[in-house]
Parts: sequence; structure tokens; C-alpha cells
Amino acid sequence: MEVVAIAIYHCSIQIISRSDGRSAVAAAAYRSGTNLVNEWSGRPANYDRKKGIAYSEIMLPDNAPAAFSDRQMLWNSVEMNEKRSDAQFAREIEVALPQELPLEEHKKIIHAYCQQFVDTGMCVDFSIHDKHDGNPHCHIMLTMRALDENGKWLPKSHQEFELDENGERIRLPNGRWKSRKVDTVDWNSHENAERWRASWAETVNRFLKANQVPERIDHRSNVERGLEELPTIHMGVAACAMEKKGIPTERGDINRKIRAANRIIREIRSRINDLKAWLSELSVKLEQFAEESRSPLLSELLWQHMEQESQRIQKYSQHFQLLHTVEIGNDMMETLRKLNAKDIYTLADLETALTDLREKVEASRSVVKGKERRMKELQKLIDTGRQFLRTDSIRKERNSIRFKKKREEFEESHHADLVLWQAANKFLHARKVDTATLPDSIKAWQTELAALTAEHDAEYEKLKQYREEVRELDSVRRQAEKAMTPKQSKNRKTNIEL
Repeated sequence: MEVVAIAIYHCSIQIISRSDGRSAVAAAAYRSGTNLVNEWSGRPANYDRKKGIAYSEIMLPDNAPAAFSDRQMLWNSVEMNEKRSDAQFAREIEVALPQELPLEEHKKIIHAYCQQFVDTGMCVDFSIHDKHDGNPHCHIMLTMRALDENGKWLPKSHQEFELDENGERIRLPNGRWKSRKVDTVDWNSHENAERWRASWAETVNRFLKANQVPERIDHRSNVERGLEELPTIHMGVAACAMEKKGIPTERGDINRKIRAANRIIREIRSRINDLKAWLSELSVKLEQFAEESRSPLLSELLWQHMEQESQRIQKYSQHFQLLHTVEIGNDMMETLRKLNAKDIYTLADLETALTDLREKVEASRSVVKGKERRMKELQKLIDTGRQFLRTDSIRKERNSIRFKKKREEFEESHHADLVLWQAANKFLHARKVDTATLPDSIKAWQTELAALTAEHDAEYEKLKQYREEVRELDSVRRQAEKAMTPKQSKNRKTNIEL
């Protein structure tokens, strides 16, 4: 059975840190839909009315205190142990779960995947979210400090003296010994992140296979998989819900254009490659034409095909023979007319035409993909800009509150919007977007996106034309192949035995 990737492979990794104004306790409460109190700040995080929480669980290594099975105890212990203003509390992995499997299988998948973290000494707190909107996913929170054999948090790193070739410590000009920071565990390494992403694909695929589901996921990028197609833009929960209800979205429109272009380019490339391979094999077999030092005329092959068809239908009524002969004759004449219009008379001409067509397609593909890439960038800028404008008033209102307790209450009740503002602000700042003129920028992006969309559609029409051309050439191949079968008269000069 052919293996097909499911709609979305999603496995993102982020850090929950104090410097971002975030709390591990609040994050755990939000993801599990529970009511927890942060002992560091004294602030409650009440999310027990949150909908869509399908299942939550804590997995602990053997040396972890039994009290850590309580979510509030676990994450308050994490936060109370961190003193720095830029302390990192937890690593969060968010994964998309396969829609093809039920909740019980989702639990098994997460258990199997998270066991690797428990085995290395991490405490795991995971929550499966499913609003039955086609986007089941799981939030996995991981502790970032190791525990000793008594269940006490270990330092994240320690200083190690560097030694010279004689094994002696190296003294610096300021009189101190040269040293370096060594992590207690290697959980922060880039190699780990890549391994965890690959492990998620392997785990999901194992369960899909066990449940006899043919779809598979792949953690590698299109480039790593040897594909030149541009990936679609991430839809997000809101856009997915709207599309499911039949309401088109801007992101959905871009994805449809990308998928359509990918499909048509795949078809053209496949047909051209097949035709090239056929011509290559045919050049070896055309011995009698090689002796004549000429490439066979396509008209000869097509006329022979028509004669073969006439012989094949002799057993039918004269009326049917007449109608069928007229039909294939008209088809052949139309094919010859199109070939002659392109100056294609021989198999050599056909190969040249394919080479030219492939160059045109590759040039068009490059243009299309460039425009699609920019369209994705613009849509992301537009969406993020709108998110910033929608939440900026809430941020300003928060900043205008003078009394600490009232301000904290406001932050708690508007936590989600403030997090969205912070993410949008960070994204725009990284791209050097002036938020003071953001409405004008959004209008400019929309204008550019509309122009790019029109240009993309025009280029797509070219690709459709190229597809029709290669289909016509592929039709010539099929007729030529029939003409060169060994079943017909062997006396004709143009008959070729393969």
C-alpha cells in the first residue's frame, strides 16, 4: 500500500521562563484545566472551566518524590528552586495527534513517547486537548533540572577548571583560574531536540501501523526528504475550525494555491520524465532507423497506428468500422496539426520539445515558489499584526493600572491575550516592524499580497498550459507505442519490432 503523510506533522519545542513573564504553575494550570496557586507570587491560576481537556497525567522517574504526583506541588517546587530573574522553569513540547485514532490510543502514544524523558530523569506533565474540531494535540511539560537519588533538585551546571598539557590549572592575567561551565545534563543540546522530533514521528507511525491505518508522518523537512515542494502554511485552530464549517480563510486560500501548484508541477515532471525515459529506451531499439541514419517520422508511426486499428476492428460491422476509422483519423490529423505547429516531425524533435518544455516548467516553478514563499511571509505578518492590534489595548490597559493587586487580577483574567500580545510583539520586533505605524503596514502588506496572488494565478495558468502540452506529447507516445507493437504486418518499412 502506498504510504501517504497525514495532513500535519507538528512537534514544536519552547521554553517557559521567568524572563518572559511566564509561570510554570500558571502554564500547567492552563494546560490541565485546573485551579493552582503559585507560591512564589501568591497568585492563583484558575482554569477549571477551560473546555477541551481530554486527559492529563504526571509521569515521574523513580527517584522523584511521591508528592510530585500533585501538579501544584511539582511546579511550585520547580519555581521556588529558581532564584534568577531569567530562570528557565520548563521545556514544553506540543505535538499534533493523529485524527485517525481515538483517545485511548492517544494516551498510549503519549505514554510511549514520554517514557524516554522519564528514563533520563525528567518529570513529565502532559495534557491532551481535543475540542473535536479536527485538531487533537498534546502539551508536554518537562522539568529542566535533574534530581539526585534523594529526590532533591541538582544544580543545572557547575564550574570546571581547564587544564594545560601538563594537567595543571591555567591562571588568567587577573589571577583567577580559567574555567568553563559544564551542564549537569545534556537536555539542552540541539541533537536532543532533533532526536525528540524524530522519535515523535517514529512513535506515531508505530501506532498507526499497529492500528492498520495507512497514513504516516515524517519529521523531516521537504528539503531533507528530497522534495522541492513548498510546505503549506500552518492553519491554526481558529482557521481549521472555520474551514471545517465551509468558511474559506486567507490561510486556507494560500494553502489551496500551494497544493494546486504542487500537484500540477508533480504531474508535468512525472510525464516529462516518463517520456524522456521512453525516448532513451527507444533509441536503443530503433535499429532499422539507425541504419537509415534518420529519426523516424511521427507521421509514419501515427499512420501505422491507424492501419493497425483498422485491422483490429475488421471483425465488427462495417458501420462501426466506418465510424471508428473516421474518429481515429480525425484524432490523428488533429495530433499531427498540433505537432506540426510546434515543428515536431520526428522522435528527435519530440525529445527537443520535451527538453524545452521542461526548462519552461522549471522556470515557472521557480517563479511560483518564490511568490508562494513571499505570500506566506505576508500572511504571517498580516495575521500577527492584527493579533498585536487586537491585544495591544489590553496591554495598555494593564499598564495603566497603578495598584499592584488590581493589576495582578487584571493580568490573571487577561492572561491569554497578554501572552498573545507578547508573542506578536516579539515576532514584529525581530522583523524590525514599527508598531506605531502598524495599520499602514498591514494595508501595504495586503496590497502586496493581492498583487502577488494575481501574479501567482497568472503563472499557474501557464503551468496548466504546459500540462496540456505534455499531455498531448504523452498521447503521441501512446499512439507510437501501439504502432510499434510486433503484432501487425512485418513487411511494412516503418514497422519496428521492440
